[in-house]
Amino acid sequence: QVQVVESGGGLVQAGGSLRLSCAASGTFSRINFMAWYRQAPGKQRELVAHITSGGATRYADSVKGRFTISRDNAKNTVYLQMNSLKPEDTAVYYCNAEILQTPSGSIRFNSWGQGTQVTVSS
Repeated sequence: QVQVVESGGGLVQAGGSLRLSCAASGTFSRINFMAWYRQAPGKQRELVAHITSGGATRYADSVKGRFTISRDNAKNTVYLQMNSLKPEDTAVYYCNAEILQTPSGSIRFNSWGQGTQVTVSS
């Protein structure tokens, strides 16, 4: 069984910073891509940042230049450094990982964390 667990959310003032972490644990071969999504009240879940196993990254336009995604493959962990936070960044942030159950990747699945709340006050 694979678990993906986020941590690091909280309450911060506008202009402040937070660092989210997400660790995958359990029995699997390796992790392909990892990503952060967020969902604000009344809105659809949206992709915030994505990182491949090789370290290539992409970001939503709304967070470019403010957020940085990184990963530690040895620890099966992905991070999201969030700077210059704005009230509109307030949301539940979810970690997503594509887990490869076998070395060939023939068996793979998506795993989601339970989410961590980020609240930015004005």
